[in-house]
Amino acid sequence: MKYFSTNRRSVQVSFRDATLNGQPDDKGLYFPEKIPVLSDDFWKDFPAKSKAQIAFEVIKPYVGASVPDETLFQICGETVNFDFPLVRITENIQALELFHGATLAFKDVGARFMSRCLRYFSKEKSGKTIVIVATSGDTGGAVANGFYETEGVEVVILYPKGKVSRVQELQLTTLGKNITALEVAGNFDDCQSLAKTALADEDLKRKVFLTSANSINVARWLPQQFYYFYALQQWFAENSRFKIQDSRLKIRNPKSEIQNPVVCVPSGNFGNVCAGILARASGLPVSKFIAATNANDVIPNFLQSGKMKTKPSVPTLSNAMDVANPSNFVRILEIFENDFPNLKENLEAVGVSDEITADVMREVFEKYGYVLDPHGAVGFYALRQYLEKNPDEKGFFLETAHPVKFDSVEKIIGTRVEIPEAVKNLFSRPAHSVKMKADYEDLKNIILGHV
Repeated sequence: MKYFSTNRRSVQVSFRDATLNGQPDDKGLYFPEKIPVLSDDFWKDFPAKSKAQIAFEVIKPYVGASVPDETLFQICGETVNFDFPLVRITENIQALELFHGATLAFKDVGARFMSRCLRYFSKEKSGKTIVIVATSGDTGGAVANGFYETEGVEVVILYPKGKVSRVQELQLTTLGKNITALEVAGNFDDCQSLAKTALADEDLKRKVFLTSANSINVARWLPQQFYYFYALQQWFAENSRFKIQDSRLKIRNPKSEIQNPVVCVPSGNFGNVCAGILARASGLPVSKFIAATNANDVIPNFLQSGKMKTKPSVPTLSNAMDVANPSNFVRILEIFENDFPNLKENLEAVGVSDEITADVMREVFEKYGYVLDPHGAVGFYALRQYLEKNPDEKGFFLETAHPVKFDSVEKIIGTRVEIPEAVKNLFSRPAHSVKMKADYEDLKNIILGHV
């Protein structure tokens, strides 16, 4: 598999080089030259497949010869060695819980996969690798945990001052060793701009080996497909008879055919929903995708008007989605070959206010006893709105992070959230971060200090 740049001014590269480069030198994003279609054989024993086997078969075409099969299978097994339960909330709505990993967020999957790939690739090269990542909340903690104490790898994390929760900040700042946390006086878009500038700096690249761990990196982005397959495995678990039609999974029930689900994804940088759409293009049986945003609603406005109008990001309750310029949306356009009518038919996008988010969190807790985090609440609301207009359909939304990671949850629902063991020990660790302005020269000097 080769990868081209969405700007089409850089040479095509292998999965290995796309991972190590992070971003093409023309400042586009890497995209696979073709989207593999899963074979009928993949679906025939799909219900019995292990998580590791599904991950391996899904990712293998994208990795190609860059990683030996035995090593790749081991990487997949280590990446997904925790649960991804599909939990029913209402008759028509379920939650796919993606917070059962090491840092209680969906980004554990991509960070673990990428860190292990980079560890393998680092054995083939001399010198130190520096991984740079901008975070609006959960990415930084997942990347820090995934790369912690990895020999030959230094991690530099940029996060916006005062715009991540207490738990999120502790996950960034309490590890030390090969993890450096930079507290930037600005917003996430400032952090992301700094990281992209560093990755495109030819002078810097001559002095250090630099790569990205944001979802712009293919090794972070592509494995996010995995948990959509695990959700579908559970969605159809009650049925034992499968029928293959046009390389797509169809399921027959003695009384009625079970419908493919509508899937709603809380979206900020749009890497997660893009991975799901890519999986659907490979054959994942999903009826429709909904991207749920907060007040940073550039993409919902685009899908309504057909015109992309950016605007500054604003802080919200669902802080990990406070992104004004979603990098990965260009990949969604690639999947749909820039065919706007086709895109609009297959993807809906909804902006949700903080007021509605808080109301939904209270309602769902009081009525169903389920604690939503602010991002999950945005997803629940957008999915419910869609299903009210389409009552014959059912679906699930992604609960992308544990509620304990957000300072607002207890205040909104009026009760304490149980603290998982993975979080309790964070409060006793010393925290350290480097405070900096949103100034690229400052960042460059910090990176060069790691050489």
